[in-house]
Amino acid sequence: MTHLSEQEIIRREKLAELNKLGIDAYPAALYPINTDAEKIREGYRSEDDKPQFANVCLAGRIMSIRDMGKANFCVIQDATGRMQLYIKRDDICPDEDKTLYDVVWKKLIDIGDIIGVKGYVFTTKTGETSVHVKELTLLTKSLRPLPIVKEKDGEAFDEVTDPEFRYRQRYADLIVNPGVKETFIKRTKMMNSIREYLNYHGALEVDTPVLQSIPGGAAARPFMTHHNALDIPLYLRIANELYLKRLIVGGFEWVYEFSRNFRNEGMDRTHNPEFTILEFYVAYKDYLWMMDTTELLLEKVALDSNGKSLLTVGDQQIEFKAPYKRISIYDAIQEHTGIDISNMDETELRATCKKLNVHVEDSMGRGKLIDELFGEKCEAHYIQPTFITDYPVEMSPLTKKHRSKPGLVERFELIINGKEIANAYTELNDPIDQRERFEDQVKLMERGDDEAMFIDYDFLRALEYGMPPTSGIGIGIDRLAMLMTNHLSIQDVLLFPQMRPEKED
Repeated sequence: MTHLSEQEIIRREKLAELNKLGIDAYPAALYPINTDAEKIREGYRSEDDKPQFANVCLAGRIMSIRDMGKANFCVIQDATGRMQLYIKRDDICPDEDKTLYDVVWKKLIDIGDIIGVKGYVFTTKTGETSVHVKELTLLTKSLRPLPIVKEKDGEAFDEVTDPEFRYRQRYADLIVNPGVKETFIKRTKMMNSIREYLNYHGALEVDTPVLQSIPGGAAARPFMTHHNALDIPLYLRIANELYLKRLIVGGFEWVYEFSRNFRNEGMDRTHNPEFTILEFYVAYKDYLWMMDTTELLLEKVALDSNGKSLLTVGDQQIEFKAPYKRISIYDAIQEHTGIDISNMDETELRATCKKLNVHVEDSMGRGKLIDELFGEKCEAHYIQPTFITDYPVEMSPLTKKHRSKPGLVERFELIINGKEIANAYTELNDPIDQRERFEDQVKLMERGDDEAMFIDYDFLRALEYGMPPTSGIGIGIDRLAMLMTNHLSIQDVLLFPQMRPEKED
């Protein structure tokens, strides 16, 4: 049973008193707002502006109250910001009955309640734009007190920073912490900028299945569920790649999707089991074209989101203006370890990893060993946007073999601030080669690699109809949002990050 605090008990008692007075604390009627805090702040500059602000109606949550006897100053917060109200006893109770002020306002209204007011805008003696309230309506009674955020001279200096509270109760976090809402507004601007770029260039936004019979398109451990009506196991998608490429087979030449993906893996500052990725695929293009396009896209996103291409991320200054550095994965490993691994077989690679204190497991094949080596010894060094190119064929079962470098494929990963932001290929469209790559993945699965890919026979059938030369990319939207909003934890750019179940009181 949930334990109620003293304040929660008091607020429920106040609700009961409101009911006794015949006041509905949760009225259903439309409240006729005609302005908001931002419009008042921006539009009211002087006494000359009084006529157009003579009859304002706005609503918001009470954030503070200053009791001055027969008058009060109160601050409310709406979706656009805060506005000070001046509430005078005789104005909201012009008749003999002063219950609304003396009982309701003075005794039964709390910080956190949502009210609607009508009145006119004026400037106080201290120069603060305010609304002189002529009519007040309780719209919602808050039964739980807000966390207190201390302020001085209009600036918060004791914000609520406990991540357990902030991530679990994001609704309260948005109320009390200035700037949190701006993070998610900027995230939306970022996604709108991407959509604008892709739509302008003729791409088509599509939807593909979240429930899949085979978890294809990436090397990852899936979440599993069961379809009762069909009596079959299904997986939450780990990627949408194979479905988007089916659409290229079907005749679309540029498709994209903002995809909610699910991977049953660890959680840390850059990983959440449910995440958003943008994938797009373009016919008759290759990974070199995709690098050029990605540079231009991310430069535009930075400008649209922040008004500049040079952004602060933690203690780093990161320049998103094109062009970006390009280096092969073999050269990157040699640059940071002093060892050339390009001609090593699996046994030699395993010995090299152990020599460099890189964790390895028996189930890891040559591709996984190289991936671990790069991740441990190289990735963190690439702060400025850098394309890591030309991966070994063992690491990339869906990628076309390199046109001039045997043993490699035409793939790049974009690393920014030491983390992978994007992964792209010249797509493998040879169905026989693709079948062999899938079969190699099955062998890895048999060795115990629980992230190896399944064989998707329907996708192979689609390739047999013929897929034109194609380039595709996946861009991690959550990680990109971290860069655009200067956050170092993925939980700060997810409205509702995954957490352990809350313990009951």
